Amino acid sequence: MRLSLVMILGTLVLLSCHEEKEISSINPENWSKRGIDISKKDSLEYGKTYLSIYSQIYSISEHKTHNLTSMISLRNTSDKDTIYVLKANYYDTHGEHVRTYFNTPIYLRPLETAEIIIDEIDVSGGTGSNFIFEWKIPKGCSEPLFEGIMNSTMGQQGLSFATQGKRIE
Repeated sequence: MRLSLVMILGTLVLLSCHEEKEISSINPENWSKRGIDISKKDSLEYGKTYLSIYSQIYSISEHKTHNLTSMISLRNTSDKDTIYVLKANYYDTHGEHVRTYFNTPIYLRPLETAEIIIDEIDVSGGTGSNFIFEWKIPKGCSEPLFEGIMNSTMGQQGLSFATQGKRIE
């Protein structure tokens, strides 16, 4: 009886410790809810933005890295117009494509922000990861803003820093 009780408790403890981790905490279904057909909106201006992101940074030497959580912020800076983000592609340090977050247009209402979160355990991007965003905006509308906030905390120590996107097309 005592052995059975110990075995049952041990099994429960092992099962409760098992936790499935997602690569990114933004569910792809969220992007499909934002999907929009912009084929009839032919007067939109096209743009492309590069954003540097860091999944890891070097610590002490080139042989030790520290993992970071990355929050990628997609912001509509217009207070009047809806804008459209066409694609969000994530690349690693070597320029190899890691994943596409969405490749059909999504909308951002005036002053709205959408986010992509790359969890601290996801180091697939490495020390020099980056995004390429493609977007369309109405003529005369302000350009979208793409920012990266990287952070990590361990014990009583924390670090954080930000990057901003650069228009490349």
